[in-house]
Amino acid sequence: MQPNIRFYDTIARFYDAENATYDEDLPLYESLLDNLGRGSALVVGCGTGRLLLALARMGCRVTGIDLSAPMLARIEGHLDREPSLRGRVTVVQADARDMPVRERFKLIAIPFNTFMHFIEQEDQLAVLEACRDRLEDDGLLVIDLPNATDAYGSQDEDGLMVLERTFFEPESGRQVMQQSVSAIDRATQRLNITWIYDELGEDGTVRRTMAPLVLRYVFPAEAELLLHVAGLRLLEMYGDYDQGPFESGAPRMILVAEKRAGETA
Repeated sequence: MQPNIRFYDTIARFYDAENATYDEDLPLYESLLDNLGRGSALVVGCGTGRLLLALARMGCRVTGIDLSAPMLARIEGHLDREPSLRGRVTVVQADARDMPVRERFKLIAIPFNTFMHFIEQEDQLAVLEACRDRLEDDGLLVIDLPNATDAYGSQDEDGLMVLERTFFEPESGRQVMQQSVSAIDRATQRLNITWIYDELGEDGTVRRTMAPLVLRYVFPAEAELLLHVAGLRLLEMYGDYDQGPFESGAPRMILVAEKRAGETA
Protein backbone atom coordinates (compact mmCIF):
# COMPACT_ATOMS: atom_id res chain seq x y z
CA MET A 1 0.00 0.00 0.00
CA GLN A 2 2.98 2.34 0.37
CA PRO A 3 2.86 3.95 -3.14
CA ASN A 4 -0.71 5.04 -2.45
CA ILE A 5 0.41 7.10 0.55
CA ARG A 6 2.08 9.55 -1.82
CA PHE A 7 -1.25 9.87 -3.62
CA TYR A 8 -3.07 11.09 -0.52
CA ASP A 9 -0.24 13.35 0.55
CA THR A 10 -0.47 14.95 -2.91
CA ILE A 11 -4.23 15.39 -3.12
CA ALA A 12 -5.08 16.17 0.53
CA ARG A 13 -5.85 19.83 -0.23
CA PHE A 14 -8.43 18.81 -2.86
CA TYR A 15 -10.05 15.98 -0.95
CA ASP A 16 -12.63 17.79 1.16
CA ALA A 17 -13.80 19.98 -1.71
CA GLU A 18 -14.21 17.10 -4.16
CA ASN A 19 -16.16 15.04 -1.60
CA ALA A 20 -18.07 17.89 0.03
CA THR A 21 -21.51 16.59 -0.94
CA TYR A 22 -20.90 12.85 -0.49
CA ASP A 23 -23.05 11.49 2.32
CA GLU A 24 -24.82 8.55 0.67
CA ASP A 25 -23.37 5.97 3.08
CA LEU A 26 -24.29 7.77 6.31
CA PRO A 27 -27.83 6.33 6.64
CA LEU A 28 -26.36 2.82 6.51
CA TYR A 29 -24.07 3.49 9.46
CA GLU A 30 -26.83 5.24 11.38
CA SER A 31 -29.09 2.23 10.85
CA LEU A 32 -26.40 -0.14 12.12
CA LEU A 33 -25.79 2.06 15.16
CA ASP A 34 -29.49 2.02 15.96
CA ASN A 35 -29.04 -1.70 16.63
CA LEU A 36 -25.52 -1.63 18.06
CA GLY A 37 -25.87 1.44 20.27
CA ARG A 38 -23.78 4.61 20.16
CA GLY A 39 -20.64 3.10 21.68
CA SER A 40 -17.09 3.18 20.34
CA ALA A 41 -16.26 3.08 16.65
CA LEU A 42 -13.08 2.80 14.59
CA VAL A 43 -12.67 4.15 11.05
CA VAL A 44 -9.83 2.50 9.10
CA GLY A 45 -8.50 4.92 6.50
CA CYS A 46 -10.29 7.91 8.02
CA GLY A 47 -8.67 10.44 5.67
CA THR A 48 -9.81 14.00 6.37
CA GLY A 49 -12.59 12.77 8.64
CA ARG A 50 -15.74 12.65 6.53
CA LEU A 51 -17.15 9.47 8.14
CA LEU A 52 -15.17 9.90 11.36
CA LEU A 53 -16.84 13.20 12.18
CA ALA A 54 -20.25 11.99 11.02
CA LEU A 55 -20.07 9.08 13.49
CA ALA A 56 -19.05 11.51 16.23
CA ARG A 57 -22.09 13.65 15.42
CA MET A 58 -24.20 10.49 15.78
CA GLY A 59 -22.93 10.18 19.35
CA CYS A 60 -20.08 7.66 19.00
CA ARG A 61 -16.67 7.83 20.60
CA VAL A 62 -14.70 7.37 17.43
CA THR A 63 -11.07 6.67 16.59
CA GLY A 64 -9.63 7.20 13.13
CA ILE A 65 -6.47 5.63 11.75
CA ASP A 66 -4.69 6.74 8.59
CA LEU A 67 -1.13 6.81 7.25
CA SER A 68 -1.27 10.20 5.53
CA ALA A 69 -0.25 13.08 7.80
CA PRO A 70 -1.57 15.79 5.42
CA MET A 71 -4.98 14.12 5.36
CA LEU A 72 -5.12 13.79 9.15
CA ALA A 73 -3.98 17.38 9.60
CA ARG A 74 -7.18 18.57 7.95
CA ILE A 75 -9.26 16.92 10.67
CA GLU A 76 -7.86 19.45 13.12
CA GLY A 77 -9.35 22.26 11.09
CA HIS A 78 -12.73 20.55 11.08
CA LEU A 79 -12.58 20.15 14.86
CA ASP A 80 -11.75 23.85 15.22
CA ARG A 81 -15.05 24.54 13.47
CA GLU A 82 -16.92 21.93 15.54
CA PRO A 83 -15.20 22.01 18.94
CA SER A 84 -18.05 20.09 20.56
CA LEU A 85 -16.79 16.95 18.79
CA ARG A 86 -13.25 17.07 20.20
CA GLY A 87 -14.03 14.97 23.24
CA ARG A 88 -15.37 12.16 21.06
CA VAL A 89 -12.65 12.05 18.38
CA THR A 90 -9.18 10.49 18.44
CA VAL A 91 -6.91 10.21 15.40
CA VAL A 92 -3.83 8.02 15.01
CA GLN A 93 -1.26 8.16 12.22
CA ALA A 94 -0.40 4.53 11.64
CA ASP A 95 -0.58 1.57 9.28
CA ALA A 96 -3.82 -0.39 9.60
CA ARG A 97 -1.91 -3.63 9.04
CA ASP A 98 -0.13 -3.08 12.36
CA MET A 99 -3.06 -1.43 14.17
CA PRO A 100 -1.43 0.14 17.26
CA VAL A 101 -4.87 0.98 18.69
CA ARG A 102 -5.57 -1.38 21.63
CA GLU A 103 -9.17 -0.44 22.42
CA ARG A 104 -11.98 -2.74 21.31
CA PHE A 105 -14.86 -1.32 19.29
CA LYS A 106 -18.55 -1.94 18.76
CA LEU A 107 -18.30 -0.84 15.13
CA ILE A 108 -15.29 -0.93 12.80
CA ALA A 109 -15.71 0.67 9.38
CA ILE A 110 -13.43 0.28 6.38
CA PRO A 111 -15.37 2.86 4.36
CA PHE A 112 -15.84 3.74 0.72
CA ASN A 113 -13.29 1.74 -1.35
CA THR A 114 -10.59 1.88 1.36
CA PHE A 115 -10.06 -1.88 1.43
CA MET A 116 -9.08 -1.72 -2.26
CA HIS A 117 -5.83 -0.04 -1.24
CA PHE A 118 -4.54 -3.31 0.20
CA ILE A 119 -3.44 -4.89 -3.05
CA GLU A 120 -1.59 -7.93 -1.71
CA GLN A 121 -3.52 -10.80 -0.13
CA GLU A 122 -1.22 -10.89 2.89
CA ASP A 123 -2.01 -7.22 3.52
CA GLN A 124 -5.75 -7.82 3.17
CA LEU A 125 -5.58 -10.61 5.74
CA ALA A 126 -3.39 -8.55 8.09
CA VAL A 127 -5.97 -5.75 8.13
CA LEU A 128 -8.91 -8.11 8.62
CA GLU A 129 -7.15 -9.97 11.44
CA ALA A 130 -6.28 -6.68 13.15
CA CYS A 131 -9.92 -5.59 12.88
CA ARG A 132 -11.11 -8.93 14.27
CA ASP A 133 -8.86 -8.53 17.30
CA ARG A 134 -10.28 -5.06 17.99
CA LEU A 135 -13.95 -5.94 17.64
CA GLU A 136 -16.14 -6.31 20.68
CA ASP A 137 -17.55 -9.83 20.88
CA ASP A 138 -20.91 -8.52 19.67
CA GLY A 139 -19.42 -5.86 17.38
CA LEU A 140 -19.65 -5.49 13.61
CA LEU A 141 -17.11 -4.89 10.85
CA VAL A 142 -18.38 -3.04 7.76
CA ILE A 143 -16.41 -3.02 4.50
CA ASP A 144 -17.75 -0.82 1.69
CA LEU A 145 -16.58 -1.79 -1.80
CA PRO A 146 -17.71 -1.33 -5.40
CA ASN A 147 -19.40 -4.20 -7.22
CA ALA A 148 -16.37 -5.68 -8.99
CA THR A 149 -18.43 -7.97 -11.19
CA ASP A 150 -19.90 -5.01 -13.06
CA ALA A 151 -16.57 -3.19 -13.29
CA TYR A 152 -15.17 -6.20 -15.15
CA GLY A 153 -18.03 -6.22 -17.63
CA SER A 154 -16.78 -3.36 -19.81
CA GLN A 155 -13.47 -2.12 -21.15
CA ASP A 156 -14.93 0.91 -22.92
CA GLU A 157 -13.26 3.48 -20.69
CA ASP A 158 -9.83 1.87 -20.40
CA GLY A 159 -7.24 4.49 -21.29
CA LEU A 160 -9.74 7.30 -21.86
CA MET A 161 -9.64 10.59 -19.97
CA VAL A 162 -12.90 11.07 -18.10
CA LEU A 163 -14.10 14.32 -16.54
CA GLU A 164 -15.21 13.33 -13.03
CA ARG A 165 -16.35 16.64 -11.56
CA THR A 166 -15.53 20.32 -11.15
CA PHE A 167 -15.29 22.09 -7.82
CA PHE A 168 -13.72 25.13 -6.16
CA GLU A 169 -10.65 24.56 -4.00
CA PRO A 170 -11.31 26.86 -1.02
CA GLU A 171 -7.71 27.72 -0.11
CA SER A 172 -6.82 29.09 -3.56
CA GLY A 173 -10.35 29.94 -4.66
CA ARG A 174 -9.59 28.33 -8.01
CA GLN A 175 -11.93 26.16 -9.99
CA VAL A 176 -10.60 22.62 -10.34
CA MET A 177 -11.43 20.16 -13.11
CA GLN A 178 -10.92 16.64 -11.80
CA GLN A 179 -10.31 14.01 -14.47
CA SER A 180 -9.16 10.41 -14.50
CA VAL A 181 -7.45 7.92 -16.77
CA SER A 182 -7.79 4.29 -15.77
CA ALA A 183 -7.26 0.73 -16.90
CA ILE A 184 -8.08 -2.61 -15.28
CA ASP A 185 -5.52 -5.41 -15.22
CA ARG A 186 -7.99 -8.26 -15.09
CA ALA A 187 -5.34 -10.90 -14.37
CA THR A 188 -4.26 -9.22 -11.12
CA GLN A 189 -7.65 -7.57 -10.34
CA ARG A 190 -5.89 -4.22 -10.19
CA LEU A 191 -7.26 -0.86 -11.21
CA ASN A 192 -4.48 1.49 -12.30
CA ILE A 193 -5.84 5.01 -12.20
CA THR A 194 -4.29 8.46 -12.52
CA TRP A 195 -6.27 11.36 -11.12
CA ILE A 196 -5.66 14.67 -12.86
CA TYR A 197 -6.46 17.97 -11.13
CA ASP A 198 -6.43 21.03 -13.39
CA GLU A 199 -6.61 24.30 -11.43
CA LEU A 200 -7.80 27.20 -13.56
CA GLY A 201 -6.14 30.56 -12.93
CA GLU A 202 -7.80 33.95 -13.50
CA ASP A 203 -5.33 34.62 -16.32
CA GLY A 204 -6.31 31.42 -18.10
CA THR A 205 -3.30 29.40 -17.01
CA VAL A 206 -3.75 25.82 -15.82
CA ARG A 207 -1.83 24.23 -12.97
CA ARG A 208 -1.95 20.45 -13.31
CA THR A 209 -1.45 17.93 -10.51
CA MET A 210 -1.21 14.26 -11.48
CA ALA A 211 -1.62 11.56 -8.85
CA PRO A 212 -1.41 7.84 -9.73
CA LEU A 213 -3.17 5.25 -7.60
CA VAL A 214 -3.35 1.44 -7.61
CA LEU A 215 -6.42 -0.35 -6.25
CA ARG A 216 -7.49 -3.99 -6.17
CA TYR A 217 -10.98 -5.28 -6.86
CA VAL A 218 -12.45 -7.92 -4.57
CA PHE A 219 -15.09 -10.41 -5.71
CA PRO A 220 -17.95 -11.75 -3.55
CA ALA A 221 -16.72 -15.33 -3.00
CA GLU A 222 -13.18 -14.05 -2.49
CA ALA A 223 -14.39 -11.57 0.13
CA GLU A 224 -16.26 -14.24 2.05
CA LEU A 225 -13.22 -16.51 2.03
CA LEU A 226 -10.90 -13.71 3.19
CA LEU A 227 -13.23 -12.99 6.09
CA HIS A 228 -13.38 -16.68 7.02
CA VAL A 229 -9.59 -17.11 6.97
CA ALA A 230 -9.26 -13.98 9.14
CA GLY A 231 -11.59 -15.43 11.78
CA LEU A 232 -14.68 -13.48 10.77
CA ARG A 233 -18.14 -14.53 9.64
CA LEU A 234 -20.07 -12.78 6.90
CA LEU A 235 -23.51 -11.78 8.14
CA GLU A 236 -24.79 -9.67 5.26
CA MET A 237 -23.73 -8.64 1.78
CA TYR A 238 -25.64 -5.59 0.60
CA GLY A 239 -25.74 -4.10 -2.88
CA ASP A 240 -26.45 -0.51 -1.85
CA TYR A 241 -26.65 1.80 1.13
CA ASP A 242 -30.35 1.07 1.56
CA GLN A 243 -29.35 -2.51 2.46
CA GLY A 244 -30.78 -3.88 -0.76
CA PRO A 245 -29.62 -7.29 -2.02
CA PHE A 246 -26.24 -7.77 -3.64
CA GLU A 247 -26.95 -8.78 -7.23
CA SER A 248 -25.90 -8.09 -10.78
CA GLY A 249 -26.16 -4.37 -11.43
CA ALA A 250 -25.90 -3.39 -7.76
CA PRO A 251 -23.57 -0.40 -7.35
CA ARG A 252 -21.85 -1.54 -4.16
CA MET A 253 -20.70 -4.66 -2.31
CA ILE A 254 -21.12 -3.87 1.38
CA LEU A 255 -19.93 -6.60 3.74
CA VAL A 256 -21.13 -6.81 7.33
CA ALA A 257 -19.20 -9.32 9.45
CA GLU A 258 -18.72 -10.43 13.02
CA LYS A 259 -16.13 -12.52 14.88
CA ARG A 260 -16.48 -16.24 14.32
CA ALA A 261 -17.45 -18.20 17.41
CA GLY A 262 -14.38 -19.02 19.49
CA GLU A 263 -12.19 -16.25 18.02
CA THR A 264 -10.50 -14.11 20.68
CA ALA A 265 -8.19 -11.11 20.52
